[in-house]
Amino acid sequence: MTILAGIALSGTGVFTPDQEITNDELVASFNEYVHRYNATHAKAIEAGTVQALLESSSEFIVKASGIKHRYVLDKKGMLDPDIMCPRIPERPDSELSIMAEMSVAAALAALASAERKPADIDGVIVSCANLPRAYPALGIEVQSALGIEGFGFDMNVGCSSATYALQLACGLIASGNARAIVVCNPEVLTGHVDFRDRDCHFLFGDAASAFVVERIDTARSPNCWEIVSARMKSRFSNNIRNNYGFLNRTAPEGIGSRDKLFVQQGRKVFKEVVPLVSDFIIEHLAANGLAPTLLRRMWLHQANINMNDLIAWRVLGRRATPDEAPTVLDEYANVSSAGVIIAFNKYSADLASGDYGLMCSFGAGYSAGSVILRKMQF
Repeated sequence: MTILAGIALSGTGVFTPDQEITNDELVASFNEYVHRYNATHAKAIEAGTVQALLESSSEFIVKASGIKHRYVLDKKGMLDPDIMCPRIPERPDSELSIMAEMSVAAALAALASAERKPADIDGVIVSCANLPRAYPALGIEVQSALGIEGFGFDMNVGCSSATYALQLACGLIASGNARAIVVCNPEVLTGHVDFRDRDCHFLFGDAASAFVVERIDTARSPNCWEIVSARMKSRFSNNIRNNYGFLNRTAPEGIGSRDKLFVQQGRKVFKEVVPLVSDFIIEHLAANGLAPTLLRRMWLHQANINMNDLIAWRVLGRRATPDEAPTVLDEYANVSSAGVIIAFNKYSADLASGDYGLMCSFGAGYSAGSVILRKMQF
């Protein structure tokens, strides 16, 4: 899918939780759990019927991922070796839900960035990796909380949810169904990870991003970008999966099993996603007559620094500088669909009019979304 219809990305916003966890804190909690587990199962471990758990370390986490820190909604539950899970109380139906609250905060920041009011917006799309319920749509709840007339709905394409929603928003605007749309990406990733799993206990944080898409002829933000072209690509894979859903209750024998949280085959993901995404980006640029050397900046999905470094190398033909491919992974950890927008929000205002940038997110599915952007001139 390619879009070239006089449409702009005119504002972005971010919600960051006020609680944070360093690698050292997370490792201390995990290792305490490991010590207790190994002590409890000492005889079975000695007999060879149970495998001893291995400790984690801050050095291992940084080397494996580039992550040093993360923001979370509940630190206490995550770091308690007896719980190792965030504790986020359910709210009554009469109150705004936690993910709607995150979305609204990010959306208000995005509207301010775009110099827009809710009355200027015709639609809300909430697009994220994990939705809190089947219905009513979170997008409609956010639409109501923002006081926006028009429509709202949800969508889910894993870590590519933001770039996929951007392209859908472009289509709705190009077809005349909306003047402007706000897209929200609330992510409570700490709710779907097993903090007792050494290979993934460190990966995720919580955050929300949002952005405004509108016609170029109405855009007025000083940090406004023309959406030159956008494409989507998907290829089915089970290497990143989460089987939690409403049908779990119909098969009680599987309730609480490991596959009802995030699971991945990390080495396979790395080996398969890097060429898929780098080739996808190169093909997208070529289809628009753009050489990779014209890219002033790339905002890549914030999941793994080693993966991003290799993708950038394959696209540019050399190692990218931190200025060319900035990261927020070290601060936020993996926040799924929100990560690429947070990176753009933090590292885009300094570029000059006419500069080209490329936003690309990728993840479970596999799915990938690529967006070529050009800084607008006013």
